[in-house]
Amino acid sequence: MRNFTRHTIGASLAGAAMLALVSCGGGGARSEDNGEAVDTAADHEMMALPVENRLAFMTGHVEAGLALYRAGEPEMAAPHLLHPVSETHADERAGLEELGFEAALFESVSEALEQGRPASEIEEQLSAAQANLREVRERAGGDPAEIVRFLMTTVIEEYEIAITDGSVSDPGEYQDAYGFSVVARELAESLNAEISQQVLGEIDALLALWPEEAPIPPDDPASVEQVREHVARVRAALPPQ
Repeated sequence: MRNFTRHTIGASLAGAAMLALVSCGGGGARSEDNGEAVDTAADHEMMALPVENRLAFMTGHVEAGLALYRAGEPEMAAPHLLHPVSETHADERAGLEELGFEAALFESVSEALEQGRPASEIEEQLSAAQANLREVRERAGGDPAEIVRFLMTTVIEEYEIAITDGSVSDPGEYQDAYGFSVVARELAESLNAEISQQVLGEIDALLALWPEEAPIPPDDPASVEQVREHVARVRAALPPQ
């Protein structure tokens, strides 16, 4: 486990917030024009998504961040865990409070990061944050199979950006693709029993392409072709549209 001072974590969060203004998985960058925020195309694309897809997208970031935090990588976790609390990603959260989204849970996690506290000290808070997202997802509804299809498309998009010449050139996108796969697996559990087992098996094979405990970029990541192949298998196992 790496040791980080409060100053280092605070600087990491501040840097992540700045980075999120221009990147971080299409969360919606904003620029200033005569003192007013101007939406980019990414903002409009996010707002056009059904609420259940936006929720799955945000949850994927959170799952990646929590896995990294629990693995002792708070600096890597910080950008992902900004999604439920940063104004930069407010478009992802639109309408979620009405479904029971509790921002305070995620603010407490963000504060713990800033304070340099290890994940082991706040496991209760981390579990509560995850449980809240699951409850909101249940209330948001939607067709699980369709949400899984959306996530699989997003996995490919993120992974293609993440890998260059056989190496992880964009760790954030590499980690996002993992987080979206984790959420897809959770959703697959709600499919009918026969289909669920097949889909779960294929998603487990997909997740095995990342390191076991957390998406810490390895020296020899799975190729884009491998990820495409496993994603295709997940799609093929889903019920027909």
